[in-house]
Amino acid sequence: MQDFKQVIANCLKEKIEDLSVEEIKALLEVPPNKEMGDYAFPCFRLAKVFRKAPNMIANELSESIEAKGEITKVAPLGGYVNFFVNKSQLAESVIRNVLTQKENYGRSEMGKDQTVIVEYSSPNIAKPFHIGHIRTTVIGNSLYKIYESQGYKTIRINHLGDYGTQFGKLIVAFKKWGDKALVEANPIPELLKLYIKFHDEAEKYPEMEDEARAWFTKLENKDEEATELWQWFRDESLKEFSRVYDLLDIEFDSLAGESFYSDKMGRVIEMLEEKNLLQESKGARIVDLEEYKMPPALITKNDGSTLYMTRDLAAAIYRKETYDFDKCVYVVGSQQNLHFQQWFKVIELMGFEWAKDLVHVGFGMVALEEGTMSTRKGRVVFLEDALNQAIEKTKDIILSKNPNAKNVEEIAKQVGVGAVVFQELSNSRIKDYTFSWDKTLSFDGETGPYVQYTHARCCAVLRKAEQEVTTDINYDLLTNEDSTEVLKVIASFNKNIVLALNKNEPHIVTRFILDLAQAFNKFYHDNPILVDDVELKNARLALVEATRQSLENGLKLLGMHAPTRM
Repeated sequence: MQDFKQVIANCLKEKIEDLSVEEIKALLEVPPNKEMGDYAFPCFRLAKVFRKAPNMIANELSESIEAKGEITKVAPLGGYVNFFVNKSQLAESVIRNVLTQKENYGRSEMGKDQTVIVEYSSPNIAKPFHIGHIRTTVIGNSLYKIYESQGYKTIRINHLGDYGTQFGKLIVAFKKWGDKALVEANPIPELLKLYIKFHDEAEKYPEMEDEARAWFTKLENKDEEATELWQWFRDESLKEFSRVYDLLDIEFDSLAGESFYSDKMGRVIEMLEEKNLLQESKGARIVDLEEYKMPPALITKNDGSTLYMTRDLAAAIYRKETYDFDKCVYVVGSQQNLHFQQWFKVIELMGFEWAKDLVHVGFGMVALEEGTMSTRKGRVVFLEDALNQAIEKTKDIILSKNPNAKNVEEIAKQVGVGAVVFQELSNSRIKDYTFSWDKTLSFDGETGPYVQYTHARCCAVLRKAEQEVTTDINYDLLTNEDSTEVLKVIASFNKNIVLALNKNEPHIVTRFILDLAQAFNKFYHDNPILVDDVELKNARLALVEATRQSLENGLKLLGMHAPTRM
């Protein structure tokens, strides 16, 4: 890809000794409107060095730089030097890159020989896989795809919530009120009923909480009955979860949940003892973090049972020893911020220099228009139901617009599920938001169906053309404002992927494909494509194909399909 910023930085470097090429390149800006040029260099930082006003420096630099080759014009404006790039060269550079690299366009080897673990989804066994889990699941899946696209060896881990006192509660509830046939017929809803009933009854009979803790201790000690019931709860839950992952086209490399580390926690406690980090506190064992302005990290409770903290420490050490990761990313809600700060600090205090490679990617809460969710109260929306509802609603929309549409089931699944995924990734992950059906399934505005429809529109134009698209075209015919705007967005694809990776923010890729869809739809509306002028038609078809490929590649990074018809 032609790097116009590099060319401009090299030109400026010949006139500015006090800044490196990299510093100059970093200072380059995109002007607020197109009439001002394609790139602008601010001269304010040079005022002290040159001992002149920024506007005078801009005038002198503009006069001394010759416009040639990639640069067609250099002009001063206030304290800036504005550069206009050769639009024909821009078109050729972008079109050739996309059409030759195809599905690899946007990819790089930036992360070669580096390993990244992404932990995401992590639903709790025997509890609903509800709409609140959508964020960790799709953010994590997109981050996996983003890292993988840049050459990183990426490992996907679903750290299942399959351990803890809640299993003691569930065992007590099942033994008191459970029916095996009912659970096997409808696992999660039936187990949820038992879980809710336990909490209702425990309010009247608090001693049930002690009974639950006792059963969890039995489970930790490998009691045969407790282990058998726990394994059954886990197996039945995973059957249900797998249907949701199938709908989302999501797979994992490891389903090692909390239980996997149950025999690895003794070693962690020994290591903490060796480092003199453990203290007694009311019968419990803690790591004091007061010096770091944090509450103590609770390692074992007063009955000796372990907690999330112990299991997370064991998991991190196991993963480092097993995968030797360069980065381990945890996609978990922001309400867990303190927990992650605490155990990252404990890892550091244990003397592991790789503590710096642990990254918590937090995100805001998702609420329903009817209010917040609560598993204990039974107020949840199952994620599988939400996705199936999205598919059905999309099917109705498609048939209302086109009663004779083909492959409706497949398209409705791609668009309906994609709409939910896109909605999740269209805002900064840190923001709380309210899930809305109307907004999610709209074919207009900044939505998944709008982007997918744009891709299908490109496919329709290419089908109608009935000819091969090549790079052997007249690039001068793609220099008008609408064409240039599309090309500039396409050219920014890899830069946006890398930015999304560095910030662990998939919405940057979402913004890219929205900007591309909007730029292309303006081009499509104002520039007839299948015209009689063969040279012009060939050039515009090349731009359509470059747009289509870039949209498909971008959608894949979000975990979405790119339908060819809608």
